[in-house]
Amino acid sequence: MADNIDLLIQKMCDKQEDEAFIYADKLAEIGGEEVLYKLIEVLKGEDYESAYLAARGLSAMEQNEAALDPLLEVIHDKSNKMRNGNFVQALEGFDLSGSFVDILRIYLFGNFKSSTLAKEYLDYTEFDITPRVIRKAEKHWHHFQNNSANDQAFEIKKQEVEDIMTDLKGMFEEE
Repeated sequence: MADNIDLLIQKMCDKQEDEAFIYADKLAEIGGEEVLYKLIEVLKGEDYESAYLAARGLSAMEQNEAALDPLLEVIHDKSNKMRNGNFVQALEGFDLSGSFVDILRIYLFGNFKSSTLAKEYLDYTEFDITPRVIRKAEKHWHHFQNNSANDQAFEIKKQEVEDIMTDLKGMFEEE
């Protein structure tokens, strides 16, 4: 089985392979710890296209919790800022309930595609919110406010984030 997994990863990473995504999907079907950790290794590698395919495979896998933090690291890596939309899209296959601050950061600091996808997650994911999560989110919000141009895009995000923060704080004021 291990040889088969290595062969599928090799084919997925092959630049001559026209439909490499098929191998990412096959790896996701096989699943298991070995596939998970090998795909995480590819995700963290230098090759963007292979990393994206690994993210696709990880997203489609069952029991992929261990891959969420490595995927978020790749998304937040400054070298991927202008090309991380496909990685953000892969988040749809993960349980994001404990990742509110990360998703908010992507919304605030991401490129157009990743920010748009993150807004969808913010709108439609049920997050585990605590006062500590709110404080951490506020910290990133203040950082964004202090380091952004005061343009129309900023005003749109400002309104959205202020509405979100008001709703979150309201959850704890009622208790």
